[in-house]
Amino acid sequence: MVFVRGNRNDYERWENFGLKSWSYEKILPYFKRIEKWSGGENQYRGSLGLLPVNQSKNDNPLFKAFLGASSEAGYKINPDMNGELQEGFGMFDTTIHKGERASVAKYYLNPAKSRKNLNIFSNSFVEKIIFDGKKAIGIEVKIKNKIKKFYAEKELILSGGSINSPQLLMLSGIGEANHLKEKGITVVSDSKGVGKNLQDHLETYIMQECKTPNTLYTYTKLIPKVLAGIQWFLSKSGPCSQSYLEAGGFAKSSPERKMPNIQFHFFPSFVINHGLVNPNSHGYQLHASPNHPRSRGSVTLNSSHPYDYPKILFNYLEDEDDLKQTRECIHLARKILSQPSFAKHAGNEVGPGSEKQSDDELNEYIRSNAETAYHPCGTCKMGVDNMAVVDENLKVKGLKNLRVVDASVMPEIPSANLNAPTLMIAEKASDIINNYN
Repeated sequence: MVFVRGNRNDYERWENFGLKSWSYEKILPYFKRIEKWSGGENQYRGSLGLLPVNQSKNDNPLFKAFLGASSEAGYKINPDMNGELQEGFGMFDTTIHKGERASVAKYYLNPAKSRKNLNIFSNSFVEKIIFDGKKAIGIEVKIKNKIKKFYAEKELILSGGSINSPQLLMLSGIGEANHLKEKGITVVSDSKGVGKNLQDHLETYIMQECKTPNTLYTYTKLIPKVLAGIQWFLSKSGPCSQSYLEAGGFAKSSPERKMPNIQFHFFPSFVINHGLVNPNSHGYQLHASPNHPRSRGSVTLNSSHPYDYPKILFNYLEDEDDLKQTRECIHLARKILSQPSFAKHAGNEVGPGSEKQSDDELNEYIRSNAETAYHPCGTCKMGVDNMAVVDENLKVKGLKNLRVVDASVMPEIPSANLNAPTLMIAEKASDIINNYN
């Protein structure tokens, strides 16, 4: 529910990969088209879109302390990180409206459900794309345990996401030829980049005990939890109407970095094992992640059976610079959390722990505790090189009538939570497809 577009430089890098129609100037109108922004229309923001995008108004005292500390540490306060400049700290825009998650399903799909040219199938699973030579002509789908075939009059659009899109392509014969042959799959197109170039943001938590009761620890107790739930069901208000991942920012982890290479999220509680384990005390933490990891992973097939999970190898921290940037994150986070604005709140540092100062100690903490930010992308990358899977019109190279439209087409991960950039890709794709047809 954090709505962050990414840095202007992200899309200039895409442009420099040979994707001239994906420059910042070319994609900005699509970001604006998405938004019904609470701050109103301006050169950089849109107010007429379908999706409510609201400036966070969360008044938790720890957010005030965090922004005060960021300023005291020498970082500027940025009132709009989706505006002219991204660098700085502030309150993120959120896709939360009237106390509920503002999802694409609610604001894009639901209003279109009654259209006569739209059919939505639940309890269904696409097993294979059907080809006539190099031309995609349909799909095989299991719907309620029955196999059905649907044929396309114009083209197929694959939007399975960064794991399922490359998996379905490979199951259908599009991928690295040797890998497909090993799995007994007939090769339709030898596309070496399918499933390669997997990227994600890896977060490390810098955790501090809190001496004041302003955290979400209160709501791990039965009675406050039940009361908060009742309040939300009755009035869509209270703690359950907010995400609390609403403050953060972008900074350079060291002077030699040319652009903000770190994103921070401040959270007024401890997160243990992806939130599956409740904390045992009041606390808060900074989530820190390098924006452009150099490490690359892959998605490959376990077998030719569509219901077998693919092999997902992220290769986190394979590149030494990713580890270095993450160590720099910790130093920067400690600088912010030690400022006077946190004085009345700050208890002991519990992660990594103030006693852990050397590179080796921090490396061990990072390797043992870092967690995914759930931003997988890049596995059907757009580009002009021989590892590109789709061209700049999102058409699968070497084939006819097949496009991919999801986060897998990103050539490089943007400096952002991936919701907003993925919506931008979809909005731009809608124009590409309409103009093509």
